[in-house]
Amino acid sequence: MKEISYTITDPEGLHARPAGMLVKQAGKYQSNIKIEKAGKSADAKRIFAIMGLGVKNADIIKITAEGEDEDTAITELEAFFKENL
Repeated sequence: MKEISYTITDPEGLHARPAGMLVKQAGKYQSNIKIEKAGKSADAKRIFAIMGLGVKNADIIKITAEGEDEDTAITELEAFFKENL
């Protein structure tokens, strides 16, 4: 399992548009991708789960990838967060 932490810098937080983009990005991997905030966890391949976390600007989230392509997944997801959130 690979994991990273990321601080959200988007003033709107993790709202619908980037959440949809995240679901699309996470769907590219066979690994299980999870996002965690304040002890709550969500499947990154399900938009309603992500939106249910209520991630706001300056929140710190943890992204985990577990599976056969976890190295690629975590590297590309880190780049995705830096570019979009």
